[in-house]
Amino acid sequence: MMGTHCIFSANSLPISPRFNSKDLLAEKQWPWRYGLSTRPMNVRLRARAGLEGDKSLEIPHQWYNLIADLPVKPPPPLHPKTHEPVKPEDLSPLFAQELIKQEVTSDRFIDIPDEVRDVYSLWRPTPLIRARRLEKLLDTPARIYYKYEGVSPAGSHKPNSAVPQAWYNVQEGIKNVVTETGAGQWGSALAFACSIFGLGCEVWQVAASYDSKPYRRLMMQTWGAKVHSSPSMITESGKRILQEDPSSPGSLGIAISEAVEVAAKNADTKYCLGSVLNHVLLHQTVIGEECIKQMEALGETPDVIIGCTGGGSNFAGLSFPFIREKLKKKINPVIRAVEPTACPSLTKGVYRYDYGDTAGMTPLMKMHTLGHDFVPDPIHAGGLRYHGMAPLLSHIYELGFMDAISIPQTECFHGAIQFARSEGLIPAPEPTHAIAATIREALHCKETGEAKVILTAMCGHGHFDLTSYEKYLQETESSDILLLEVAPQFRNSNTWWCEDKIDQNKQRYTNQELSYHYHFTENSKPVSIHNYREASQREASSNSSAKHTH
Repeated sequence: MMGTHCIFSANSLPISPRFNSKDLLAEKQWPWRYGLSTRPMNVRLRARAGLEGDKSLEIPHQWYNLIADLPVKPPPPLHPKTHEPVKPEDLSPLFAQELIKQEVTSDRFIDIPDEVRDVYSLWRPTPLIRARRLEKLLDTPARIYYKYEGVSPAGSHKPNSAVPQAWYNVQEGIKNVVTETGAGQWGSALAFACSIFGLGCEVWQVAASYDSKPYRRLMMQTWGAKVHSSPSMITESGKRILQEDPSSPGSLGIAISEAVEVAAKNADTKYCLGSVLNHVLLHQTVIGEECIKQMEALGETPDVIIGCTGGGSNFAGLSFPFIREKLKKKINPVIRAVEPTACPSLTKGVYRYDYGDTAGMTPLMKMHTLGHDFVPDPIHAGGLRYHGMAPLLSHIYELGFMDAISIPQTECFHGAIQFARSEGLIPAPEPTHAIAATIREALHCKETGEAKVILTAMCGHGHFDLTSYEKYLQETESSDILLLEVAPQFRNSNTWWCEDKIDQNKQRYTNQELSYHYHFTENSKPVSIHNYREASQREASSNSSAKHTH
């Protein structure tokens, strides 16, 4: 078996009453056959593979606030009516007081409550895994690592913020919380957290995902949440949208408007947000803090750090602690955000003040935005369908501490298939963008011979997104060609490596060449390269005959 570097947590289970000494001896001799630990639940066993002499990795005790180390502080949010800087008391109708403090603080570190760390211990620390099989598939000298957040109960990174948000609301006597969700990762995470602390939970899920991802909706309902399709007839903002467009696929901006409206009208209800705001990004830094220690234990320093971006929580969680080290000049990695071409707020948006929701109920935030009334195409990566970017991420992008690219859905799913068939994990549609960008970078290393260390964020599994994979596979299997990879040295000219299923030849084809029979768009599928060749030969032959005739 090929070795895989991995630092992971293996949380223990209570000892079975029937677990006797012979079983204990067998577990010591053949630990791979036994899933039980001899330690009680409150003593967490941290197992490590592929390393020697490393120390047990602890769950971080503090969240990290990047604002404290920035040379230029980010612009403040503005009141939606007065357009004056927002005061903490302006946010109190929506958020718990402790979360408001975290939103505006300039402290470098915030202590994580013991009760929150105790819930974190159900799945944290999360594994950092070297993708050796993907490296072999790509034949690259690059070393690829991914930080896998799909081991949480909700299957993504989202509980990192859902748990503290639920806990702080409970501490202040709040009875219910409301929120929005796209693909359902945030909604299911908050439903899970609320079930842990006995808090009521109501979720507005973007209609496109509500219909296409029923199992995440069922997860939320299983954990006790009430789930509505957004836009809905329950709120005034939802009614207005449906009157204008009865078949609206919804958007995160619309769902936010509905949730905020309900929170503002009910004194016992607060609003929770799964991305964009400072306190959410703050909570997610447990990812990067763990990862720094894991990379150090491996003796590695990342040259390139890659993550997908929608609102920015996953990307910020991984990258902010590394940006801190970069600001200290200890490391100098390229830090790259990857977004869908269908919703490219960083790469195509305008950096200006805009509302965080469609109805204009939230504060105005300075961010890269496509416009708060923008409704993205219903792509499979529902968690990335947001019109704007986290203001703090937009700010550091403007400061030049990171770069950004957008990648089409087709290339992302192709990368996901390569990843799944080599590494065994099926990614959610959102991190397929980071995977596709990682593959681009690894193939660039193949061309240049550079042995770069690439670190990427695998923020969740795709077990509830298999209908998206089904659609992609049906499209590609009905074609005579298989898209292999974007040739990275030709990224600017959109050149593709393709394999002809008929003769197995691997050749480069430009978009212009492919579009002879096929307009290369996200929602289309390739035609046969074999047919393209025949057509090209016929055209060349016809041109040659015409020249001889004249």
